[in-house]
Amino acid sequence: MLVFSSRWSQMAIFRWICLLWLAPMMVSAQAAPPQALELGSKFAATDSLKCDADANDDARECAADLAWAPGAFEVELQAAAPGCGDWLVRFPSARPIGNSINDLVSMEWYAARDEQGAIRPARAVVVVHESGRQMTAGRIIARGFNSHGLHAFLIHLPGYGARRDEKLTDIERGLDSMQQAIADVRRARDAVAALPAVDSSMVGVQGTSLGGFVTATVAGLDHGYDRVFILLAGGNLEEVVFNGAKDAAKFRQKLSEAGVTEEQIKELARKVEPLRLAHRIDPESTWLYSGKFDDVVPPSCSFALAKAAKLPAGHHVEMPADHYSGVIYLPKVVKQFAEQMGTPQN
Repeated sequence: MLVFSSRWSQMAIFRWICLLWLAPMMVSAQAAPPQALELGSKFAATDSLKCDADANDDARECAADLAWAPGAFEVELQAAAPGCGDWLVRFPSARPIGNSINDLVSMEWYAARDEQGAIRPARAVVVVHESGRQMTAGRIIARGFNSHGLHAFLIHLPGYGARRDEKLTDIERGLDSMQQAIADVRRARDAVAALPAVDSSMVGVQGTSLGGFVTATVAGLDHGYDRVFILLAGGNLEEVVFNGAKDAAKFRQKLSEAGVTEEQIKELARKVEPLRLAHRIDPESTWLYSGKFDDVVPPSCSFALAKAAKLPAGHHVEMPADHYSGVIYLPKVVKQFAEQMGTPQN
């Protein structure tokens, strides 16, 4: 849902901020190739998914619908596209839909390095991108985490990046793919933990806009991630789809043109609704940043999630921004997220 405005002034500001913030990293991006890692390297991983019992019937139903039978799987390193990290990490989707391209999950690995340019042990964050096809915000955030000394992994949601199959329609890449997205983001935690140099004692997840809704539901599924950072998202997904402006309105129009009924939209949204599992979220390890003037994800949706998850003081920060102007706060916000990860470089 976070797709930046086409107005030249906003884009100019955005590019200026990104250049200033990321300039110190551009040299290190050309550093020596990762050590002890080779193209085609494979690593064994196992799902750690553990959905605790719930006295709430609706939550129990939701968790059961989203869960899968845990098992062993393989993680492989492939070549990254230019400017998209050090490696492309691949692993099988936990909820395949029968499309071989879409069902092989991909993550851009931005590896933490020492002063000599060698990959070093560090904590890790999985970054879940916005709805824009270029994943611009997600990629900027991943690089930001990396600049603070963390391994950062930008996961491609179903239908994005290396997983995009043009045969799939926009609708198939929409709400109907959210269940697969939730499973893939949760499994990503165990894929990351299987990689060399990753300190698996602290693996966080961060999601923006569309990715924030996915992240919120993942956080309620179980406590697999040690830190959870939600940006420009919340609860009441149905409210966003039906009443949100700009990107939400465009998505609503596409659904209507495809003949998807209001009742079908409600049912699709209900399957992945963060509020159904919000009471299961660990409030002490979760942070929510929302926009006071957001008209894509109304503030009421963010406050609903904060209330349902019982986030303590300081864990819900309302920025004086809308869904797009919040980009000016990214450096500060990512720095605060990194501090909660306990990084050595702040």
